[in-house]
Amino acid sequence: MMDIYEEVRILLLRKGLSMRKLALKMKDVGYNVPVAGGLSDSFSKKRIRFQTVQEILDFLGYELVIREKKK
Repeated sequence: MMDIYEEVRILLLRKGLSMRKLALKMKDVGYNVPVAGGLSDSFSKKRIRFQTVQEILDFLGYELVIREKKK
């Protein structure tokens, strides 16, 4: 199982964005996200708000789905 940071980084690669570019673009349209390394630090320290992750995924055109594991 990948952690959320790895998942988001893969999505960013697919979109041709870096974490910094993502933060700047989100800031430009009104999202309240940390810039200048703050977003990467939040992920790597595992201290990112769930709401921030949801906003990032929404901005990138994805949604978080929670479902029961297959056995």
